[in-house]
Amino acid sequence: MADVLRRVLALLAVLQTGRAFSGDELAARLDVTPRTLRRDVDRLRGYGYPVETQPGPGGYYRLAAGRAMPPLLLDDDEAIATLLGLATLAAIGDATEGGVDDAATRAYGKVDQYLPKRLRPRAAALRESLETTPTRAPSTSAGTLSTLADAIHHEHVVTFDYTAATGVTSTRRVEPHRQLHLNLRWYLLAFDTGRDDWRVFRTDRITGLRELSLRFTRRPLPAGTGIDYLRQGLAKDRRRVVLTIDAPVTAVADTFTYQDVELAPVAGDRTRAVLSLDSWHWLLPSLAFLDADFTVHEPAEFAAACRRFGARLRQ
Repeated sequence: MADVLRRVLALLAVLQTGRAFSGDELAARLDVTPRTLRRDVDRLRGYGYPVETQPGPGGYYRLAAGRAMPPLLLDDDEAIATLLGLATLAAIGDATEGGVDDAATRAYGKVDQYLPKRLRPRAAALRESLETTPTRAPSTSAGTLSTLADAIHHEHVVTFDYTAATGVTSTRRVEPHRQLHLNLRWYLLAFDTGRDDWRVFRTDRITGLRELSLRFTRRPLPAGTGIDYLRQGLAKDRRRVVLTIDAPVTAVADTFTYQDVELAPVAGDRTRAVLSLDSWHWLLPSLAFLDADFTVHEPAEFAAACRRFGARLRQ
């Protein structure tokens, strides 16, 4: 019986890669006869795994998506990575019921509960050693993310009520194209049919979401990527700031953790930093903590303001 279980688990591990395999290929990989392979496939189906079969020339075996999620087969590193990912996600948000962070907390408990006996000591050590700092961020509904994903995949128009930063609520009808995640926020990039233009919406401000049966034709994105377009919008009232800092990239990255910044190493263990700011004052706290010399290359007025500030400190 142990040999049968090992065979079935090995078969499941191969099929969970998502590929389609011919019967001969699977039999060779698992070192079994075609008859044994067919029996093990039937066993997997009996356990609830929807294995598709295409007979004849060009035939294949493939693990399809079922209506219910069957047990997953994870190796040790995958299981640990799953727990770490869920713990990290659970710490970001405000624990709103139905939020992604709330779902991650519940999923962590389920994955942890069904770990194999040999992996439980390692997982217990991980739990004892791990602390995650709660990060206040808007909690986004897992259901909203899923509905938008379906609408994007099927190219369906959606409608929803949207509350802007000013507190004004409006009803929108859009063609959804991308879901974006930047700086602990979820966004939707969509073509707003009422405004006849592209718009970016904060997902946590969307309510009353409905996916319609109406199809739309996918449009070219308004920028190279959705993230590029989002950054353009966030930076429209900001200035491009370029500076060289006499510190390594790792130290500068730690300093600018909550800034959308591009970093590149330069000679002499220094770092070139490019970011968008609406005021030179935002540079000072991070650079003060870094305690390193720096040169502001652009804009010129930011460089002049920093020199004047430094002169005042020396007086």
